[in-house]
Amino acid sequence: MSESNTQLATLGAGCFWCVEAIFQRLKGVVHVESGYTGGQLANPTYEMVCSGATGHAEVARIEFDPLEISYEEILNVFWHIHDPTTPNRQGADIGTQYRSAIFYHDEQQRQIARESKASTDEAGLWDDPIVTEITPLSDYYTAEAYHQNYFNTHPNQGYCSAVVGPKVVKFMKQFSHLLKDPA
Repeated sequence: MSESNTQLATLGAGCFWCVEAIFQRLKGVVHVESGYTGGQLANPTYEMVCSGATGHAEVARIEFDPLEISYEEILNVFWHIHDPTTPNRQGADIGTQYRSAIFYHDEQQRQIARESKASTDEAGLWDDPIVTEITPLSDYYTAEAYHQNYFNTHPNQGYCSAVVGPKVVKFMKQFSHLLKDPA
């Protein structure tokens, strides 16, 4: 498959280790990369982003084949894998870098994201209103190499065992119909 057949989605849903680990397992997802966007500082480091002073969110940039999985399906997973009702927080992770955000790549994605947010809110998936920001993708920065594929290479690390692992297991049960075939 050539790159021209794929599209990108950029999503913030808390710690990028969780988001990356989940979306890597979806059918039609070609590649997932952890990174930063939505802030003011060029070329931020993890330490800078964690300080909360850059305005950047931890995000996953998801390359997918729209013939295998739609942007709508990706957003449906997104709404289920994190709490989009808590501003600047996911569980014990607190700060603007953990905000719920959809960084759209074009006008079509913006419209789909707005419709998806509204229908998810109306469906009552969450008791509280969804606060997810929907904003155009600005400068995107790839996170440091040690953050890439983190959960798969460090499954026994404390945060991975306590937080990422349980989220992945819950996701795999809930979305088994969208999982990649085991290799």
